[in-house]
Amino acid sequence: MALWAVPLWAMPLWAQTYGATDPAGSGPIVGALRWVQGTLMGSVATVAAVVAVAVVGMMMLTGRINWRYGASVILGCFVLFGAASIVAGIQSAAGMGQ
Repeated sequence: MALWAVPLWAMPLWAQTYGATDPAGSGPIVGALRWVQGTLMGSVATVAAVVAVAVVGMMMLTGRINWRYGASVILGCFVLFGAASIVAGIQSAAGMGQ
């Protein structure tokens, strides 16, 4: 029974040991991903989220879409802007945010 638990225990240890640094040659990829993150979390995303919430809110108030769909759009905006906090919380809970 405990034999299957050994790989599950070893995976987080491996990720903490070897996954803490970026691999060699990943500089351009990391730079591009940071640019995408900056774009998604910057002023472009803020303007898009404000417009989306305004349009969906107006459609909800006039009865053109149901409230569940409107709430999912608003929840999506919370997840988009709270993604860094969500990941930091998961990492600290897993013991990786040292």
